[in-house]
Parts: sequence; C-alpha cells; structure tokens
Amino acid sequence: MPDISLNKPYRIGRSRTGLGLFATKPIKKGTKIIRYIGPLLDCNKEKDDAVENKYLFQITSRWTIDGSLRKNIARYINHSCKPNAESDVRKIKRRVDIRAIKDIAPGEEINYDYGTDYFKEYLKPIGCKCDSCEKKRKKLRAAAREEKKHSRARAEKRAGVEPTRKKLNGYKTHSAVPKKSKVLSTAKGGRSRKRS
Repeated sequence: MPDISLNKPYRIGRSRTGLGLFATKPIKKGTKIIRYIGPLLDCNKEKDDAVENKYLFQITSRWTIDGSLRKNIARYINHSCKPNAESDVRKIKRRVDIRAIKDIAPGEEINYDYGTDYFKEYLKPIGCKCDSCEKKRKKLRAAAREEKKHSRARAEKRAGVEPTRKKLNGYKTHSAVPKKSKVLSTAKGGRSRKRS
C-alpha cells in the first residue's frame, strides 16, 4: 500500500467492497480531499484507447486519466448511490479533484457516485454494494419474508389448518392441526348440526 502522510485527513482501510478510503479527521463540506492522478490517455490514439482497467476516469470524449498507478490514492474511493463527496472535473486543465459535499466524520468512508456508464458496465451486473443499496435490499428482504408469512397464514386458513404458533424456548407450543368439525345432537333426538 502507498505511504500516506500523517497530516492527510484520510487513510486506506478495509471496507465492505474491498479497500476504501476513510476519513481520519473531520472534513468540512466543500473541502478538497484528494486529486485523482495518473497518466493522461488520448482516446484518439489507438494504443491509448486499447487500455482497459477499472480505474479509468474519463474527463472528456478525448482525454482519460489512467488511475491504476499505486500512488493514486484516490483510486481507493468507492462508489456510493448516496455519496459524501463528488468529483470536480476541470476539463481545460485535465484535472480531477475529489471534494466533500457533506461534512465527513472521522472513521466514515469517503465515497462518490461513479456515474451511470460505469454503474451499468461494472456494478449493475454484480449488484451495487454501497450502504444505501444494502439497506434498501435488507428492507426488501424483510418485506418479502413478511409477505411470505402472511400468504402462508392465508393458505393455511383456507385449507382449514390452524396457523402455527410461535416457538417458545425453541419448541412449538402447538403444531398445525386440521380443524375437526364436531357433530352435536339435540337433547330430544332431533336434527344434528355441524359446528366448526
């Protein structure tokens, strides 16, 4: 891993998606955090256009930064659908700075939105793993479990089976037993009626 000066407000650390960049000091909204560096590739040249890696940052339709160098610490910043930083692209100077768009607390991961092209090509096939998408998937899974539970209870009710009761200390209090219909006769030996 590249060496980072102690006066920098960030460090490289383990995140949910691999390595990430984390704040070590409070970073105020609007503050420049880091510059995305690397050799400039001219997309009009065949040899530069043939370069393929995950760290390419397109500045214009012609110029792209190859951020795969190990000294480019900004390459460790991960994608988020609800980011706390953004890329500030300066097309004329062919430079990219990462700026905070929210106050970032120490220990919080620094992230920005990679854009729709990158998202469609690299993230969508495997699923976005940012915190906001994980929370959304967790909520959807909980709703699906709840719906499955309700549909199972409705099906049991239609089938004439008593719904299963919750477990107490790992044991079911009652198991699903079909309802029995009782036949009662009147005291005078008259008609019988069915009760359920």
